Amino acid sequence: MNRALSTAAVSAATGYSAQQIRDLEAIGVLPAAERADNGYRRFFPVHVRDLHAYRDLAAAMGPVVARATMREIRALPSDEAAALVCSLHARLNEEREQTLAARNALQAIHAEAVTEAAATEADAPTEKDAMTIRELAGALGVRASTLRFWETAGLVHPERIASAAGSVRSYPLAAIHEARITAALRAAGYRIPDVQRALAAIRGLRDTEPSLAALDERIAAIGARARALLRAGTTLAAIIEGTV
Repeated sequence: MNRALSTAAVSAATGYSAQQIRDLEAIGVLPAAERADNGYRRFFPVHVRDLHAYRDLAAAMGPVVARATMREIRALPSDEAAALVCSLHARLNEEREQTLAARNALQAIHAEAVTEAAATEADAPTEKDAMTIRELAGALGVRASTLRFWETAGLVHPERIASAAGSVRSYPLAAIHEARITAALRAAGYRIPDVQRALAAIRGLRDTEPSLAALDERIAAIGARARALLRAGTTLAAIIEGTV
């Protein structure tokens, strides 16, 4: 039996205030409520269902995206509405992949820092421990112009050695490590200002571990958001199919 519900009853069932319920109905997040003869709104179990879906969708993507999505899937053709919901899953997955890439980059930074610390305790580097710009570019799979740009941005600090042809760049171990770290962070999607801050923060190993912990927390949070989006999925599919 599809029993009519008052605004107060919907509020008790969902935890949303009466004003929030009226506002969400007014902007199309919920289907329009019926009106009783006395003008009061009459809701139904489908409204409670949709509010629960909206809560999960908001937890997954934020309230702005959730409100827009709930409105749009009611108005769009079913194939476009389904594609919209799929794009939310794709967006979350991309965010997770980017976060994993950043974590991998920081792990690489940690390894580079350990290597650098070990090198510092060992004998002083010899000439074979340095690389030319061509050798380093080849090792990293980047262009020589990229290394020069990183130098201009203060990310990598090669030495200058006089030669018959003029001053040439030489990359000792410290500069090689800087370049490897920069390459790892750039591959993970870090912008140049982000790389500058990261390099400043990881001069010692102590600053790396908190960053890894923060990324682990973010990965876990994205997982929770993905599960919330999955919980909303059944209701979103019912709305798209018109099986209210």
